[in-house]
Amino acid sequence: MTSRKAVVVGISGCSSSGKTTLSRLLRDIFPNTFVLHEDDFYRPEAELPRKHDLLDWDCAEALDIPRMGKSLDHISQNGTFPPDLDSKEDRNSVGECPVPGTTIESLKARVKSWTEPGNPGHGLLDSTRLCIFDGFLLYSKSMEPIQPQIDIKLFLRVSYAKAKARREARSGYVTLEGFWEDPPGYVDKIVWPNYVEAHKWMFENEDVEGKLKEDVVKEWDIKSQEGGADVDMTTTLKWAVDTFMHQLPRIVKSS
Repeated sequence: MTSRKAVVVGISGCSSSGKTTLSRLLRDIFPNTFVLHEDDFYRPEAELPRKHDLLDWDCAEALDIPRMGKSLDHISQNGTFPPDLDSKEDRNSVGECPVPGTTIESLKARVKSWTEPGNPGHGLLDSTRLCIFDGFLLYSKSMEPIQPQIDIKLFLRVSYAKAKARREARSGYVTLEGFWEDPPGYVDKIVWPNYVEAHKWMFENEDVEGKLKEDVVKEWDIKSQEGGADVDMTTTLKWAVDTFMHQLPRIVKSS
């Protein structure tokens, strides 16, 4: 049996919850790390489902889940980005970095110390790479086939108001065919209802702006911050770094 060459960390949450921003920051802070985007597994535009007479990019049916699973297998076995996957997502802007540069440098120094001889992170990411998997549907029931391939699961929460404001402020997205801009009303007709439908099972009273069900997050081993929705990115980044430093030694040594 071939030993695993990468640890996969899922970062999921509603569109515009800060997943990609957090993923890119963590890639810059931790050594030997790369990012895989769920958005790079969209089916061709002609195959996308429609809802309210609009193309629906925000559902599981828009994604090639079997190809996603094969890519995760490749990453686990080889520790490299799948050679046949041309990432479009990294061409999309996430806007100005919301975390102060001094905080980022401080976290980089902390991680560097953690990786030095005598500390828990020493040697962990020398032969084993860290793959951060950024996606809006990673913990929905539709994604159960790929669940065993995700070693650490982080879930970012966001309110409807914040998600709507952030999404509508974006200029658009690079796609396989070119460029996509949300039509008027897309958040209210597609993005938010789809998020609710895919994630309400995780929340008490099916309220995605309320409390997560403790038994669900324990069973699925999903980690989410205390403090509810809309936690600022500086706090979120510090929490994610702490989580990585706590979880990685156990996972790498057990693989």
